[in-house]
Amino acid sequence: MSVIKFDIVIIGTGPAGEGAAMHAVKDGKKVAVIEFKPQVGGNCTHLGTIPSKTLRHCVKQTLDFNLNPFFRNISDPKWINYSQILKQAEYVVQKQSLLRFNYYSSNRIKVFFGEAQIVDKHSVKVTAPKGNTDQLIADKIIIATGAKPYRPADINFSHKNIFDSDTILTMDKTPRRMIIYGAGVVGCEYASIFSALGIKVDLINTRNRLLSFLDMEISDALSYQLRKGNVIIRHNETYEQVITDDKSVTIKLKSGKSITADVLLWANGRTGNHDRLNLSSVGIKADKRGYIPVNKHYQTSCSNIYAVGDIIGWPSLASAANAQGRSVAAYINGNKNWLYVSEIPTGIYTIPEISSLGYTEEQLTQEAVPYEVGKAFFSNIARAQITGEVVGMLKILFHRETLKILGIHCFGDQASEIIHIGHIAMSATGKSNNINCFISTTFNYPTMAEAYRIAALDGLNRINN
Repeated sequence: MSVIKFDIVIIGTGPAGEGAAMHAVKDGKKVAVIEFKPQVGGNCTHLGTIPSKTLRHCVKQTLDFNLNPFFRNISDPKWINYSQILKQAEYVVQKQSLLRFNYYSSNRIKVFFGEAQIVDKHSVKVTAPKGNTDQLIADKIIIATGAKPYRPADINFSHKNIFDSDTILTMDKTPRRMIIYGAGVVGCEYASIFSALGIKVDLINTRNRLLSFLDMEISDALSYQLRKGNVIIRHNETYEQVITDDKSVTIKLKSGKSITADVLLWANGRTGNHDRLNLSSVGIKADKRGYIPVNKHYQTSCSNIYAVGDIIGWPSLASAANAQGRSVAAYINGNKNWLYVSEIPTGIYTIPEISSLGYTEEQLTQEAVPYEVGKAFFSNIARAQITGEVVGMLKILFHRETLKILGIHCFGDQASEIIHIGHIAMSATGKSNNINCFISTTFNYPTMAEAYRIAALDGLNRINN
């Protein structure tokens, strides 16, 4: 066993690990990263964000083509199957994986492939696939191992027709009917994708409405669009038993309903990847969801060991994970400009997209904040009419007296892009964080961005009239 010394050892190469590694090495630290799988990028690149968003893009392009009357005049509808889409996803994943590996290589960050086990608060043992081991010694250790789908013990995930969000990419056929159990972000995104492929989807929600953390109007809009796409949404349901045979999966619900489909996609919860880390050696305990508790400096109960990304739970977004990684590296290096990542725009890649930031109407009402609403409907925006993407709206919530921007919610095409304009305005100080900033800004025309000016004018008119 060879012993190698570093300033920082990072376990995991997803967005959080990458963000920490790149920031630390730029600050002059000697950095090593450990990756369990034989490629860098983590689940984000290989099983989650990148492949699922590639699938969505391919499906949406096909859907747009088939629904556009212009193309109907020159061509018959085109249909693609799931395996064809996966090929495009594989291409993007390979490109991203190579790109990420080059980041480590060009920055001279040593990458160890193998299983990581924490020996004590300053050392990690790495066991390579061939069995040889290295012991890495470091002043600081950062855990960025991410999360995985939660798998109940009473469900047979080895069955060929039962999948979770990691294994759905191995499905080699296009089913006629699918059950998605769990209507969180992952469940809703995949419901959009598969229903757009013409698959009949039963979306089983254990709560009383979809994505209850969203503004209710946005949540209702998503429900409407999913139902319009022939998704059956079943609220307030929990499973009692999952039964399989060679051709189908049947889920029995506690309400007495029984639903049969070709496949089941389990999308109900995630748990932190900590099983093999030997956390007990340093007194770190994961919570009941498998996440590692941290303080505002991302420190665990062992002061020189930190944790960032999905392994610490909320908000479980790639963007937040990367920012957390960069922040903890800055803190370790004594950079006073480090920050605790809290103001994070939510990006949900359903069809259409959803993105939001700040307060919802329900929260402001509960806290008795005097607010007003400004809206811009995409159906009235020239750019949306040109592209044919007229479903959706931008909604701005602001204080009636100070005009301070309190929340921004967007539903529709490019929502995850549009939100960033509002994010910058909300992050500003003084008069810049004021709905009037959208009035005084000249937006290109025609653009989706001008929705901010339209929504701002709409909101101010409600106050002035």
